[in-house]
Order: sequence, then structure tokens, then C-alpha cells
Amino acid sequence: MTETELEREPGLLARLRLTADGSGDATVDTGVPVLDHLVALTARYARFDLVLEVAPETPQAQIATTARALGGAVSDALDVGRGHGFGAVPSEEALAEVVLDRSERPVLVSNVDLSSVHLAGLETDVVAGFLDELARAAGIALHVRLAHGDEEQHVLDAIFKALGAALGQACRA
Repeated sequence: MTETELEREPGLLARLRLTADGSGDATVDTGVPVLDHLVALTARYARFDLVLEVAPETPQAQIATTARALGGAVSDALDVGRGHGFGAVPSEEALAEVVLDRSERPVLVSNVDLSSVHLAGLETDVVAGFLDELARAAGIALHVRLAHGDEEQHVLDAIFKALGAALGQACRA
């Protein structure tokens, strides 16, 4: 197994260290507790060792910075991995599938409408914004499908677990 360690400090807004062939150990401090939980879930299911700190800013800016920092690190890890991956993971009654592939035209395609979910007190679909920023920064076509799910937290957990499974597969040779 190869180990990829990446350190990022884009504009000193974020510090990130990612080991793609890790054990899933994550320390995440984005300033948005729900996002900390979701990014840590992603790292655990990807088996990435991740240390991520985001400088204090508005919640919307912290979410975007987190997505860009993680996406940049994942982009580098995809270069040494296979570049494509698939994950289907449940969380209680929710089941999500994520498929991704390296792409020169990054895009997020999703059947999930989370516009009613107000993370960090924001009135926008934060999850779609995060996933879109992540896809662009990582240089991937990212497809997210929700097969079933009613409870918002279970839906979010299933999406980010499946994202982790797909990223872990994509970043390994």
C-alpha cells in the first residue's frame, strides 16, 4: 500500500493533512459542528487519516473552505489511485449511493433535495453547495443518489458515508 500525505494551507484559511491509505482517524474542526461530524464520517468510511482545521469566518465561508481544502487533497490522492469509485451505505432507514470519476468537467448530479435542511443556521442547501465545491476542487464527476430516507440526519449520514466509501476506493490503486 502506498501512503499519500498532503498538507494544504490555501491562503491560511485551512490546514489539512490527509493520508489516503490510513485507518479512518479524523480530527476535524471546521467551526460548524454538523460539518465536523459529516467530514469525519467521510474520512472514516474512506479510511483516510485526516486532520483539518478551518479558520474562523462566516459559516457559509467555512463550509466552502472545507470543501475546497478537502477537494484539493482528494484531487492529489486521485492521481495515485484508480480515479473512480462507488459506495452504497445505509444509515438507519436511509440508503445513499455515490459514484465518482475523475473528470475534466467536474459536476455534481444529485436527486437529493435538502433545501429544507438548515445546517449551521443557514437558509440554503448547504450540503449541495459543499458537494458541488468538493467536486470542482477534486476534479470529479460526482453522482449522489438517495434510494430511500426520511430522517434528515440519517440521510446526511448515509450520503457522507457513501461519499467516503467511494473516495476511499477511488484514491487507492
